Amino acid sequence: MHSAPCIALAAAFLYFAGLAAIARPAQAVGFSDVTTPSEPPAQVFGGHAKGCVAGSEALPLEGDGWQVMRPSRNRFWGHPTLVAFIENFAGSARAAGWPGLLIGDLAQPRGGPMSSGHRSHQTGLDVDIWFLPAPPQALSRSDREGLSAVSMVAEGGTTLSPAWGDGYAWLLQTAAQYPEVDRIFVNPAIKQALCDTTTGDRTWLAKLRPWWGHDAHFHVGLHCPAGDGECVERPAIPPGDGCDASLAWWFSAEAREQLRTATPTPRPTLDDLPTACRGVLFGG
Repeated sequence: MHSAPCIALAAAFLYFAGLAAIARPAQAVGFSDVTTPSEPPAQVFGGHAKGCVAGSEALPLEGDGWQVMRPSRNRFWGHPTLVAFIENFAGSARAAGWPGLLIGDLAQPRGGPMSSGHRSHQTGLDVDIWFLPAPPQALSRSDREGLSAVSMVAEGGTTLSPAWGDGYAWLLQTAAQYPEVDRIFVNPAIKQALCDTTTGDRTWLAKLRPWWGHDAHFHVGLHCPAGDGECVERPAIPPGDGCDASLAWWFSAEAREQLRTATPTPRPTLDDLPTACRGVLFGG
């Protein structure tokens, strides 16, 4: 049996060890090293490019209408609202005849900056969805790690490739019509093609935002969960459908030069994140 002094000593050790962990220098950030989520309740702190998420949930590696790609990355975690959106969207798409979704990255178990790849995806409210439909059979683990996504944009970056089909427009429109979806990032050529061909209701086009890359997948970002006061929304989408001069800029010489000369943005350190993210990272 442990004596009371021993128990008190152990408790003190754990207390001061916790303080030391919270006081770790910013360069010791290890969101990519943590393999499990923090304790519930679920809460977002900060914004998509400088934030974290507590109480995240793992998206099952496969379900009714989806399969998770690159599971070895351990980036299939999200706020419960994101997990619910993927499950609902995939199920609805499957019921409407879509073969199935291939799901790319969500977030790390506690969100935060990643060691490679995305600058966003830090709050558990973002998901990449491949344009390539899922095959009829379940993919093997090796296929999920090695299968390549397929670009929908032709060489030169201004028009769509032969891989594009009518179903992709339907898929994007369906995703955009979910009220919890804030915006969807797509390649500028995809946005332009849809601006040129969409008839009838065009309101959903506003949620399609052009961005570099995003030719083989689309990036869905959700609004902050209702009542989550620590979550920071992205700036509001401008009025209109976005099929205007702001879209034309992406095909300009200025845009090409900006892409050519762009320098990598430094990844945020723990000091750049909301203070609460220290507790999320180093807590239970």
